[in-house]
Amino acid sequence: MNNDNVNDHEPIQDRPARRRLAAAVRWLVLAALLVAGGWYMIGMPGSSWRGPVPPLSVAERQSADNLRRHVEALAGRIGERNVWRPEALAEAAGYIRGSLAGQGYEVEAQPFTSQGVAVENLEVVLPGSRLPEEIVIAGAHYDSVVGSPAANDNGSGVAALLESTRLLAGADLPRTVRLVAFVNEEPPFFYGTEMGSRIYAERARQRGEQVRAMLSLETIGYYTEAPASQRYPFPFRYFYPDTGNFVGFVGNLGSRRLVRDAVAAFREAAEFPSEGVAAPGWMTGVHWSDHWSFWQAGYPAIMVTDTALFRYPHYHARSDTPDKLDYAGLARVTHGLAAVIRSLAGAGS
Repeated sequence: MNNDNVNDHEPIQDRPARRRLAAAVRWLVLAALLVAGGWYMIGMPGSSWRGPVPPLSVAERQSADNLRRHVEALAGRIGERNVWRPEALAEAAGYIRGSLAGQGYEVEAQPFTSQGVAVENLEVVLPGSRLPEEIVIAGAHYDSVVGSPAANDNGSGVAALLESTRLLAGADLPRTVRLVAFVNEEPPFFYGTEMGSRIYAERARQRGEQVRAMLSLETIGYYTEAPASQRYPFPFRYFYPDTGNFVGFVGNLGSRRLVRDAVAAFREAAEFPSEGVAAPGWMTGVHWSDHWSFWQAGYPAIMVTDTALFRYPHYHARSDTPDKLDYAGLARVTHGLAAVIRSLAGAGS
């Protein structure tokens, strides 16, 4: 039987209706795919904290004081710190080293030369008790952009890193945890061969190290309840709140499981708003920190952030000073991050 002309006997008046139905089906399929894709990127376990947050606990108040002290030292006393102000950069490294040593940690350095200046990544290692070959890394860059004292970007991340080492002291961690202060994240080093986190991640890859998770603590100190205080690159504004009172967990599609695990652990432990996204790594803002270096080395990695320039009015400015930060919010976030690190390291599992 020849089917080439099987529709020849269809009434002419029915053909536009069939075409409209076919077009409608195509649009419905496309809409369903978009919804499914959107859910895949933004669907997170648990629920973000809603409503007023409770008063700080005694432990959180102590952390808030410690965090303020660290930020004031880095962004107040030392100020702008980069290879064009090498004495200040060395002083910042010395402050970090002294803070960690003062907690009883042995500090390991990864020195290298950048623009003719001796610089270094600094780390402490908490050996795993049962799976020591599996590694969880939390890191923050301690350099600043030219012209800024960099309280939030990234004094806040370094302060949280230093306080996390205190909160994790003595914890039984099945996997090894490394807490690392990276140099040279800011331009012109970002994406380059002298970027501290890139040098660190490349060494890990060359050594065959089993990095199971990396958290980049990037600009995490500014929170506000002001309406319309939060902006986003397209298309995220259609899916997230317009109030900048939350901390964000951001990863690429390859790190989706890590994003979800981190958000779940944070929401379980912290009484503080949180949002998460796992999006294509090329999208605006998704790759803007040290986690990018670990993607290049083939490791799952995410950024923890207050969203920086999409919220913070003093981003990369001379006005990014210690008085602009919310230390109560930063303390809540830091305690939540310590819980995330413990969870990723297998504590309690």
